[in-house]
Amino acid sequence: MSLLELDDVKVHFPVRKGILFDRTVGHVYAVDGVSLKVEAGQTYGLVGESGCGKTTLGRAVLRLTDITSGQVVFDGTDLAKLPDEEMRTFRRRLQMVFQDPLGSLNPRQNIESILSEGMAAHKIGEDRAERREKIKEILAKVGLPANALSRYPHEFSGGQRQRIGIARALVLEPDVIICDEPVSALDVSVQAQVINLLEELQESLGLTYLVIAHDLAVVRHISDVIGVMYLGGLVEEAPSDALYAAPKHPYTKALMSAVPVPDPEVEDRRERILLAGDLPSPANPPAGCRFHTRCPWAQDRCGTERPTLVDLGDGHRVACHFAREIEAGTVEQTRSTGIEAVVATAAVVAKEAEVTEKVADPLSVAIPAQGEREPSGAEGAAPDAEGAEVAEGAEAADGKASPKS
Repeated sequence: MSLLELDDVKVHFPVRKGILFDRTVGHVYAVDGVSLKVEAGQTYGLVGESGCGKTTLGRAVLRLTDITSGQVVFDGTDLAKLPDEEMRTFRRRLQMVFQDPLGSLNPRQNIESILSEGMAAHKIGEDRAERREKIKEILAKVGLPANALSRYPHEFSGGQRQRIGIARALVLEPDVIICDEPVSALDVSVQAQVINLLEELQESLGLTYLVIAHDLAVVRHISDVIGVMYLGGLVEEAPSDALYAAPKHPYTKALMSAVPVPDPEVEDRRERILLAGDLPSPANPPAGCRFHTRCPWAQDRCGTERPTLVDLGDGHRVACHFAREIEAGTVEQTRSTGIEAVVATAAVVAKEAEVTEKVADPLSVAIPAQGEREPSGAEGAAPDAEGAEVAEGAEAADGKASPKS
């Protein structure tokens, strides 16, 4: 059995309306049926655009957000059904590193107080002196000096504050750490330091990570398995190298095409997939496949039947009815993937269709009656000095030169 298993996890937030009588008029389907497994010692990367439910899923694992339905099985125990008191004991083994390193630290407490608070709650260490020695060891592992104990969060840089957040998780000796955008608020050079730190800690302490991120390069560097989320659901899951080498879901293909390549020749030649339309609202998700409203290969079946994750081989799971056909090139593309997919509007498309129809129908082109003068150019033919018009091209019409008065 895997260390952490999620089975059809759903997190729905009620939408309430009313002044005197508060009633539920709908739900926001933040997470809508996610199933995945994280093995011990593994790093599972979770990616997707903003609003897809990544952070909500991570908080649901820790029961920081209530689970509507489904199972979160950690080391054989379903956390979704645990009473609150028992869940508190399990939180020692499940910790989280938050996105904002400053907002997640209490500005009124010094570093020793922040780190020892969880240790005292879980009865780690006999007394304050023993806890202080353990905190110093953890600070040394994350690259902070021992004199940081008496300082406050605002006295540190962003990278140092994130190291404090990592230390706060490590002092409880967890088995799984959920990293919610751990480097998105940091400079690029500091990002590399924190990522390398996480890898070193995983190797030395045997940690298991669930990394939630936007940056596809960061996820590729640190993850063993990657899951791609879209509008509350998991659309693709595969080993890191396999996913980046050959993405199979249309949404994953679009994500990967947005990653810049540090080679100008390759960058100029490669295909860019631009998606039409905006992300649908999670309060009113489309029927069938969640992605069919933007998918370049959407078919009739996609609008009525929601696909499930199917293993296409070597642990590569895809939630797409036509993944094999798209890879083989046998399915018809129904939407453009070029720049026109983004800039074209309904009015422009209608105007182009009208012009195309007129050009295709020769009878729709107005023919001037005999004796009428047909203007040449936008302003008509210019009269000569004696008032006669010069009809350009008349020689081609009757083979004779046009006489002049």
